Amino acid sequence: MKIKSTIHDYFVSFGDYKDFIKETYSNGDIIIKDININYKDDNKIIINIDSNENEKEYNKISSTIEYLIENNFKKSNKIFAIGGGVIQDICGFISSIYYRGVEWVFIPTTLLSQGDSCIGGKTSINFKNFKNQLGNFYPPQKIIIDTKLLQTLPENQIKSGLGEMLHYFIFSSYEDFLFFKEKSKIKDFESLIKRSLQIKKSVIEIDEKEEGIRKLFNYGHTFGHAIESMTNYTIPHGIAVCYGMDISNYISYQMGNLNEKEYLEMKEVFNEIKEGLDLKEINVYEYFEILKKDKKNLPNIIKPILCNTYGNLGQYSFTYDSELIKFLKNYFDNE
Repeated sequence: MKIKSTIHDYFVSFGDYKDFIKETYSNGDIIIKDININYKDDNKIIINIDSNENEKEYNKISSTIEYLIENNFKKSNKIFAIGGGVIQDICGFISSIYYRGVEWVFIPTTLLSQGDSCIGGKTSINFKNFKNQLGNFYPPQKIIIDTKLLQTLPENQIKSGLGEMLHYFIFSSYEDFLFFKEKSKIKDFESLIKRSLQIKKSVIEIDEKEEGIRKLFNYGHTFGHAIESMTNYTIPHGIAVCYGMDISNYISYQMGNLNEKEYLEMKEVFNEIKEGLDLKEINVYEYFEILKKDKKNLPNIIKPILCNTYGNLGQYSFTYDSELIKFLKNYFDNE
């Protein structure tokens, strides 16, 4: 699969990642990987990183850059990144600024990164206590998807990947939603990944910098990010997004934009993914204060994406004194 980009075109391939590294690694290249990934080779330079949000902090990333300099990493060398979203963000950011841009290859190891974040080019890192404040767009030259890496993932990480991919299938069409239901039940992850990336590709190639239609991919994310923050990020991202989509749909249903059949049909699938949260313990007023800080907001306006029907999402605007908080309170009280 070829992805067109204003920065550089790049490619997604499926196959054995170890074979790929063996065939393409050159002297001086560096492998940056999640410490939990069982890959060893004494003949290659490997940096192990404990894959958590703290490692995305700017000062910690600078030590990795220092290591590259000390090991004489050249403009002609490339970085192999093996891991999930944290490794992707770290390596994408370093590759974008080192010598004003060096080649990197991404080998995603989670269902979420394989089915979503591996394409699109976004890279974000944290600065002190501020999450994802630094970043840009800099896609890898090559993405290698090896679905065997999913075999050791815990169930909540599988659900996280499914929750994140699901918003693409709802964005696309009813037929794709049914495709998701069918393939997720039999755990046909390769088919889900390929279709998810095809849907995302069709949008990012015409709106790479999220200035138009790509904004609709924030469906579930405004409310989901607030769930993550309220739970101190103990809820995996894709599961939080699934809660966020359910909240979005509830609001749309209450507003009369989403019919009951579709609302309940989607909710049934959401409920198979959602876990780990007692909604009645959420303080709706604290939650609302977090929503106010969403980076996509305008002054005094919260701008979530709501679902009108399959294949028809839209951005809505709610002022701080609107009925939005009433919708949220009813949702949290009645779930």
